[in-house]
Amino acid sequence: MQEVTLDLRGTDKPRAYVELDEHVRAVLSGVDDPIAAMATLSCLVHHAFGFLWTGFYRVVEHNLLRVGPYQGALGCLEIPFGKGVCGTAAAERRAVIVPDVSQFPGHIACDGRSQSEIVLPVFGPSLDLIAVFDVDSDRLDKFDTADERGLARILDWFAQPEK
Repeated sequence: MQEVTLDLRGTDKPRAYVELDEHVRAVLSGVDDPIAAMATLSCLVHHAFGFLWTGFYRVVEHNLLRVGPYQGALGCLEIPFGKGVCGTAAAERRAVIVPDVSQFPGHIACDGRSQSEIVLPVFGPSLDLIAVFDVDSDRLDKFDTADERGLARILDWFAQPEK
């Protein structure tokens, strides 16, 4: 299969995420390497919507996230659970949507251009937390529940026991 990045900017969000999910699953068909999947998914989501930063922070030891595959400017190398948006999403095992990062207590500014952010937990097949998926925008209030639902559907790939 020739791998292509989609440009879904300007497409209705729910429809865009359905199309992107189908594309991700087609590209990752037969892949069983989670790191390769993280790299591919970061690229596809990043380019589909033109986000500022898109990628994973992997759980590397108890209560510590380390930057994984991503697209964008240099990311923070390590984030403890409970710190910043990513650490909060990891510690609480839930999605966090931040309309204005300057209003989030303890926000970690890896890129000063970031204005809004969404972070979702990523679970493996046994429902263990393996990473968080972090997306930053240079626009305020960029993310909503449509993004949360669409990204959660795509990230469900990692929870499937058979790829």
